[in-house]
Amino acid sequence: MDRFIGMAVFAKVVEAASFSAAARHFGMSPAMVSKHVQALEERLGARLLNRTTRRVGVTEVGQEYYERARHILAEMEEAESAAGDEQTAPRGRLRVTTPVSFGTHELAPAIADYLAAYPDVSVDLSLDDPYIDLVERRFDLAIRLGDLPDSSLVARKLYALTTVVCASPVHLEKHGTPQTPADLAAHNCLVYTYATPQNIWTFVDQSGNEERVRVSGRIQANSGDALLALALKGEGILLAPDYIVEHDLKTGRLVRLLPDCVTHQVPVYAVYPHGRYLSAKTRTFIDFLAARCSHVPQIKSNGVKSVAGNAGKSADKAAIDGVQAPPAAVEHIRAV
Repeated sequence: MDRFIGMAVFAKVVEAASFSAAARHFGMSPAMVSKHVQALEERLGARLLNRTTRRVGVTEVGQEYYERARHILAEMEEAESAAGDEQTAPRGRLRVTTPVSFGTHELAPAIADYLAAYPDVSVDLSLDDPYIDLVERRFDLAIRLGDLPDSSLVARKLYALTTVVCASPVHLEKHGTPQTPADLAAHNCLVYTYATPQNIWTFVDQSGNEERVRVSGRIQANSGDALLALALKGEGILLAPDYIVEHDLKTGRLVRLLPDCVTHQVPVYAVYPHGRYLSAKTRTFIDFLAARCSHVPQIKSNGVKSVAGNAGKSADKAAIDGVQAPPAAVEHIRAV
C-alpha cells in the first residue's frame, strides 16, 4: 500500500480517535482503514494503536510517529499547493537562455518590462551562443534564432527578424560599393561563426528571385557585437540583425547596402522542454514576448525603424516586411 496514504490514514485515525471517522473522511470502509494501519505497523515493526471495542488509543511509539508524520504530511500539502499555484499564478525563478547579442540588445529590455508586470517572478538569464541542453541544465526555456535542429523540444515561433548588409563609409571609399549581391564575392566580408550555413548570404530581389552568394573574408567571430566593432573600423562588410546596427545606421557610421534586396529573415523561437504542464511563469513570459514581437519595427533603407503593419497581410508578406506575426499554436520539433 502507498506509504503516504497509510501515513495520512493513520494520522486521521489518531486525530479523530476513530476508525469510522477516518473512513468517512477518506471515503473508504473501516475495514480498509484497518488494513492501512495494519500494513503500516507491519512495515515499521511496532504497534502504533491500541484498539478496544469502545476506543482507539495511540501508543508511545505511535504518538512519536504521528508527530513526525503530521509534519511530513503538512510539508507535502504545502509543496502540492505551491506547485499548483505556480501553474495558475506566475511566481518563482524563470531560467532563460539565449544568444549573447540578442539577449543583450533585445531580450534584456523585454525581461525588465515583463518583471514590472509580474512582480512575483525573478529571472536567471544565461547568454550562450551555442545551443545548450535545456533539460540537463534545468532551463525553463530558450529563445533561439535561426532554423532549429530536430529534437523532442517544443517551439513557438515569435517572429522573423530582419538582417541588414552594411559597411562603414571608410571601407566603401577604399574598396567601392557593391551594386548587386554577386559583387559581395569580391569583398572582405565579416562572417558570424554560428551562422547556418556559415558563408552563404541569401537575398531576394523585388521580383521574388532568390540569390545565394558565397562570401569570404579574413575575419570571422562568434559575437555579433565584435563583428560590429570590426565593421565600424572599416574591416569589411557585415550582415547583421537590425537591432545590432540600427544606431550606427542612423548616425551614418554605417551605410546600408543593397537596399532593394531583401536579406534572409531569421526566425526567432521560444523553445522549451516537452511536458504535460507548462508553468504560469513560462507560459506568461512566452505570451508576453509574442505580443511584444508582433509590434517589432523594421529598418527602412535610410536606417530608421518603422512599425510594419501586419494586419490583413499574409504570413509570407509579413515575413518579407521583416515581421512575422506570432502563431497561436506551438509545434513540436521533430524527434530524432
